[in-house]
Amino acid sequence: MSTFLIAGLGNFDLEYAGTRHNIGFDVADAFVHKHEGSFSINRLAGVAEIKWRNKTVICIKPTTYMNLSGRAVKYWMDKEHINIENLLVIIDDLALPLSKIRIRPGGSDGGHNGLKSVQECLETTEYPRLRFGIGDNFSKGTQVEYVLGKWQKKEAPLINAKIEKCVEAIECFISQGIQRTMEQFNKLTITL
Repeated sequence: MSTFLIAGLGNFDLEYAGTRHNIGFDVADAFVHKHEGSFSINRLAGVAEIKWRNKTVICIKPTTYMNLSGRAVKYWMDKEHINIENLLVIIDDLALPLSKIRIRPGGSDGGHNGLKSVQECLETTEYPRLRFGIGDNFSKGTQVEYVLGKWQKKEAPLINAKIEKCVEAIECFISQGIQRTMEQFNKLTITL
């Protein structure tokens, strides 16, 4: 039976709940909730274990803060003996419009501190990731405030629809592999 690690990245403190930077946590929460699991605090992360289609899925939300996410990812990969191709890291992405998600088998960290930490700890850039587009609707010099800011009320229906699509993408990744997932989800434009 294959084991997968789904790592939704974010910051664990309550003040970050509902922010653009914490969308990895929100997607992990939605996946675990759909599969009737629950998170409990464990070593370096909130952890949930799901059994689905003869597969074990370990979901983590690192408690290390975004910039040290790699420590939690590496610990749980080693502990559960997970192959790197069975890892999926979920992050927010400024470079993608709000209507898009992007799945990739590897690549650069794109300036994302969470991915930078994962890359350093795993000593490779070749691991699957799901990028959740948050858009770049901010004025010069306000990027940090935008990323750490909460979604606008009017964005909520679209964000919820995208989270549902991300849960479907995770299921596709687990059941059909990354190639099929990229073909099915990278071309999507998610609107209401």
